[in-house]
Amino acid sequence: MLVLNCSTKLQMLEKILRRSFPESLKVYGAVMNINRGNPFRKEVVVDSWSDFKVVITRPQRQIFSPHNKTDDLDHYTNAHAVFYKEPHAYRELLENTNAINWGQIFQIQGLQYGICGISRAVALSKQVDAKTSSFRMVIHSDPDTLPDVKLQMDPKFTLAYLDISHSSLLNKTWSRGGNPRCEKYLANLICCFPSVCVLDDKGYPLSWSLTDQFATMIHSYTLPEHRRKGFSRLVTTTLAKKLHSCGFPVQGNVLEANLPSVTLLKSMNAHFLPCSFFRVIHTPFQFLAKPH
Repeated sequence: MLVLNCSTKLQMLEKILRRSFPESLKVYGAVMNINRGNPFRKEVVVDSWSDFKVVITRPQRQIFSPHNKTDDLDHYTNAHAVFYKEPHAYRELLENTNAINWGQIFQIQGLQYGICGISRAVALSKQVDAKTSSFRMVIHSDPDTLPDVKLQMDPKFTLAYLDISHSSLLNKTWSRGGNPRCEKYLANLICCFPSVCVLDDKGYPLSWSLTDQFATMIHSYTLPEHRRKGFSRLVTTTLAKKLHSCGFPVQGNVLEANLPSVTLLKSMNAHFLPCSFFRVIHTPFQFLAKPH
């Protein structure tokens, strides 16, 4: 196992990962962020270099102090992305190295179905529970071809960026949120990555979308009383064009059952990928019976 901390090698990795789209998209997005200032403090682990068979992005391992501690219960921040060329190499890395901290609650993301089975098998051997969810994966191949959204907004509404003060509202409205750790995570995303929102005359968000640590558009949401006014299309298009102008692949995911979002994405000519997005949340058995 090797930790890649050489900027030249990380730039090479970014180019190599492009050859394996779409399966490598999650890792690619994380590596792009690392190579552009690393605002979310991630690092890259490979089984070997340069002919690697598996690559994982993970939170940086830090020298712990009373003022700089990792929250072992925060699966939002303790997030990993994986891309592998050979399943057995991925399993070997999970089983027999310290690539993963199995003593904390964490998640692994990726676009390869085998991630789920390998994670469950290794987790069971380490007395860790693994819960899997899957989503349709979408990408805007060239958002600059999207027409400008001409929306006759009320003059008291403005198109802006999210602010850290909005994190409480986002936490309350996100299906994955509703807890203090999620609110802290969303605040960090707002500080680190691009976002777009529509604000009313009091600076209150009505519709928004933001970007996560894997360069994925997430939590696109419009308050119920402001739906069917074109805000979702405006926000999604604006953020997609912003990411594309910065060189990022414009990616997102959506639940199959979320028909309004699926319909909106189709109307925007978003490309639904043949591979799904998988998230596996791992919880050590000792934490299952404890509130967190």
